[in-house]
Amino acid sequence: MSGFVYMMSDKPRGVIYTGVTSDLSGRVWEHRNAERKGYTEKYQAKNLVWFETHPNIVLAVQREKSLKRYLREWKIKLIEELNPTWLDLFERIDEIENAYVPHPNTLASDDYN
Repeated sequence: MSGFVYMMSDKPRGVIYTGVTSDLSGRVWEHRNAERKGYTEKYQAKNLVWFETHPNIVLAVQREKSLKRYLREWKIKLIEELNPTWLDLFERIDEIENAYVPHPNTLASDDYN
């Protein structure tokens, strides 16, 4: 099962919500339709502005935790590398490939045994 890390926003360079899921389309739909009370509903962060694909949910959760520690400017840079105009990517999820590629110095999961 693959995993996704994603960012939602209300407008270009507006609020940024970072989340993780195994069903990107379904989770973004929930944000857009305020299915759950929380940050994205309160701040109207309904636009999918960035996402990244991972081979499994465990790696996606690790990446999400890392991104949540990022400075805001680093998150903006990530978003603008993929989506310079901060368009809502919801309709194009299946067209965009943005697989996470770890830094060459990062240990592979096999190296932890």
